[in-house]
Amino acid sequence: MATQERWQLHLGAWPIGPSTVHFRVWAPYAKQVTVDLVGPSQLPRDQPIQMKPCEQGYFEATVCGIEPGARYRYVLDGQKSRPDPASRFQPDGVHGPSAVIDSHTFQWSDDRWSGTPVERFIIYELHVGTFTREGTFQAIIPLLEYLRNDLGITAIELMPVAQFPGTRNWGYDGASPFAVQSSYGGPEGLRALVNACHERGIAVVLDVVYNHLGPEGNYLGDFGPYFTDRYRTPWGCAINYDGPDSDEVRAYVIDNALYWVTEFHIDALRLDAIHSIFDCSTRHILRELTDAVHAQAERLGRLIHVIAESDLNDVRIIAPIVEDGFGLDGQWNDDFHHALHTVLTGERRGYYEDFGRLDQLATALREGFVYSGQRSAFRRRRHGSSSMSRAPSQFIVYSQNHDQVGNRAEGGRLSILVPRDALKVAAAACLLAPNIPLLFMGEEYGETAPFLYFIEHGDPTLIDAVRKGRQAEFASFAWEGELPDPQDPATFERSRVHPGPQTREECGQLLRWYRRLIGIRTSVPALGAAQQGQHVHDIWVEEGDQTLVLYRRALNSRAALVILSVNRDQIYVTLRKPLGTWELIVASWDLEFGGSGRNHAHATVVIGEQAQTISMPAFSVAIYLECIPSM
Repeated sequence: MATQERWQLHLGAWPIGPSTVHFRVWAPYAKQVTVDLVGPSQLPRDQPIQMKPCEQGYFEATVCGIEPGARYRYVLDGQKSRPDPASRFQPDGVHGPSAVIDSHTFQWSDDRWSGTPVERFIIYELHVGTFTREGTFQAIIPLLEYLRNDLGITAIELMPVAQFPGTRNWGYDGASPFAVQSSYGGPEGLRALVNACHERGIAVVLDVVYNHLGPEGNYLGDFGPYFTDRYRTPWGCAINYDGPDSDEVRAYVIDNALYWVTEFHIDALRLDAIHSIFDCSTRHILRELTDAVHAQAERLGRLIHVIAESDLNDVRIIAPIVEDGFGLDGQWNDDFHHALHTVLTGERRGYYEDFGRLDQLATALREGFVYSGQRSAFRRRRHGSSSMSRAPSQFIVYSQNHDQVGNRAEGGRLSILVPRDALKVAAAACLLAPNIPLLFMGEEYGETAPFLYFIEHGDPTLIDAVRKGRQAEFASFAWEGELPDPQDPATFERSRVHPGPQTREECGQLLRWYRRLIGIRTSVPALGAAQQGQHVHDIWVEEGDQTLVLYRRALNSRAALVILSVNRDQIYVTLRKPLGTWELIVASWDLEFGGSGRNHAHATVVIGEQAQTISMPAFSVAIYLECIPSM
């Protein structure tokens, strides 16, 4: 990492000298704003500090006699006492006072860290609160050795950590976008985790939410027009990116992105549900934000990536700016998940009705989007655009993630829906794809604990609304019965996982399979993330839509052949291409992975003028490498 210039977020409260703090807030709705000190300081608590009005609705004040740790609120027009919209720490929760934090006292030891190319990402998504018994950043650090050296991942992705109500939440109800969740360990805890990750060669992806704020503790609307009723999201009014006074709102959001990557050394931002970000400006907020993050990466001398979650199948999101795109580095690919999930489970309800054929999984692996303009039965209209021009490494693929597990009525993981052999197929489809693989915490050993939807709100009316909303959400899936209560602490406790070395043999066998696949991905150039101009791949379906074949080659390396059977019985697969001699290096039915150990596929396959037929057991994977003739 290059020597970091001292970047400063010019919002909120920040020390500018010994016992001196500068306050700055955007509050165009107010005629006057005062700072009310409610915690330790050298000033009398009953002496409000008048802020000076500035241009475009900003107010500022420089106050002496204040140390880091002091608590404060802003008082609007002498009536509304509110936390700081740019608070860096809310030690008493979303409704409590904000705390002054010195962001530059942490002793970083990652000076040599320069980031990780996105092509090398093997992402492990986790929820801080349920990943360990303690539910803190600090408790994750001892498990980094397992994640990096035992499993082999290269990046962790944290679900949102901005302050939310209570201590139980997925994080998408954040109300203080700059404040790190206090129950997780606050800002110093997050810095310690990121620093520990970098020391071990692990990148950190942070999930951020720029489409809405949570319904409880969200006071931004008292300060200014942060929201607009011109558009609606599933969570209420949209953020004001293109209406009157939107320049300051856009600056607020972009500053938030720069804050995470600069003050916390975050390596990538995952932008939640950008299909609910509405902006008709000439320069879209996504493009402006991505430009700002990439420019900051240049200044900091390290790689920083911007990744989207989107269900639009709009290639402009990841197309470069010179092609009139938004320039994001990658996006999650739900089409891949839905195609894989349906062929393994047979589910067809809800959005799964658009999927169910193995050739759709082949399309997702080859092209990215399955729906690239054709009619979607679920949406009852044409959907998507072609992504064939984009590099496969711009798509993040997964068999499970927090949404696809947690948005099931009972939070059921794939491990309780399909046989264990099918889990091995799912793992190979993701980890040997030409795309960027993402694992969801616990999947590597077949975790069976559900990942349920949980909250801890204080308003009974809001709690009831959430319960009813969840019930309505599952109407299209024809769910019958009582859903787990999201407000019940037991719902949260049921969602905890137990990562690390596994004592149950069947869990250890699956973990060994994941470890082997990751090892193959990182050691065989042909099976890494495909980059344009450096990789060649061909993906097709054999034997009546029951077998998927991936042929992959990288420059100056041996080609690889991966065969995945989704048949529920033994099947014979006839290989007519690619020509050559192929050596079996690993099969999912090997004893060490819990298989029968029987000889099914040939140890060596020769494909020439005559096709080669091999036997594959139910739900199985065979991985071959090209034999290079000795000179």
